[in-house]
Amino acid sequence: MRFDRSVGIQLHPTSLPSGRLGPDAYAFVDWLAAAGVRWWQVLPLGPPDRFGSPYASPSAFAGWGGLLAEPEAPVTAQEADAFRHEHASWAADWEAFAGQGAIEEQVRFAREWAALRSYAAQRGVRIIGDVPIYVAPGGCDHRAHPELFLPLDRVAGAPPDLLNEDGQLWGNPLYAWDVHARTGYGWWVERLRRTVELVDVFRIDHFRGLVAYWAVPSGSATGRDGQWEQGPGGAVLRAAEQALGPLPAIVEDLGLITPDVYALRDELGLPGMAVLLWAFEGEPESFHRLENHREQTVLYTSTHDTETLAGHFGADQAAALLELALGSRASLVVIPVQDVLRLGSEARMNRPGTTEGNWAWRLQPGQLTDDHAARLHRAAGEAGRA
Repeated sequence: MRFDRSVGIQLHPTSLPSGRLGPDAYAFVDWLAAAGVRWWQVLPLGPPDRFGSPYASPSAFAGWGGLLAEPEAPVTAQEADAFRHEHASWAADWEAFAGQGAIEEQVRFAREWAALRSYAAQRGVRIIGDVPIYVAPGGCDHRAHPELFLPLDRVAGAPPDLLNEDGQLWGNPLYAWDVHARTGYGWWVERLRRTVELVDVFRIDHFRGLVAYWAVPSGSATGRDGQWEQGPGGAVLRAAEQALGPLPAIVEDLGLITPDVYALRDELGLPGMAVLLWAFEGEPESFHRLENHREQTVLYTSTHDTETLAGHFGADQAAALLELALGSRASLVVIPVQDVLRLGSEARMNRPGTTEGNWAWRLQPGQLTDDHAARLHRAAGEAGRA
């Protein structure tokens, strides 16, 4: 996967003024095109958990009906049956889990998302999606395929790192990778097949978990008590490539990363990530530092899990830092809308290790203006990105 020199904007559809795939979403695409932006990065599109997190969805396949602009739009029996047939690997499981009307909701989601994505493509804007590495405990995938997961005496998490000094305790079920290997990683192949049906490029969240994952004993208070266990390495993605062709993927290689993770990333020919927020700290060899950016890296000014640029450095410095990011050697620079608007901590999307008060930030009507688009277009053009 290789990117031309370009700019992306990160905004989950839930952060649109309406939080839905209606007029606000189309207006946002128009703004992206006016700003010279070629990529719209969203977070996972599945149903969120009770805290609003799209990274703990009850389905690794379903789209979220809460995003629909027309949730009551009619669906014919023929359309529902066609969807069941086309998505036979997961639709029946989701229907059994979610109940009556679940498939009709997926038909509506397919209609609205395909229409919006087509509108964006006609204006030169493509979509970057996100694939959480784990599924929710007790969710559809966990219930329908318990053999693919380990017993819940140990659960997923992350060791202490830059994001959280106590590590993170996610609580997701861990994969029985030996079972996945015996089935040719078929569940993962179908998951990524669904992903490339919905987006043009996808980010593999917590890629390092494929090399080694952090297993935490159930009942632990924090993620500190875990230990590393060996993952499947590149076998998952190689199986998917054999079935689907080259994968248009970005590797999320943040956190406590060991050399074998970088080696696998480079072996697969996938770009990793750097974060401008961390470009002025850490070891001299840090991938985040400006002098160490590689061409095939995706540079984020900040992420959904970090403080905003203005929240960390102050609003006065945010504009200069954006120009610094655009001048990076990295081919693709992704800017959360919060950083375009120079918003502070009040606009942060998520605070890892906490459950309350996250995933709720929204744009206000008219907050993103033509002037913002013009300024970004001019700065991107000066950096050879528009």
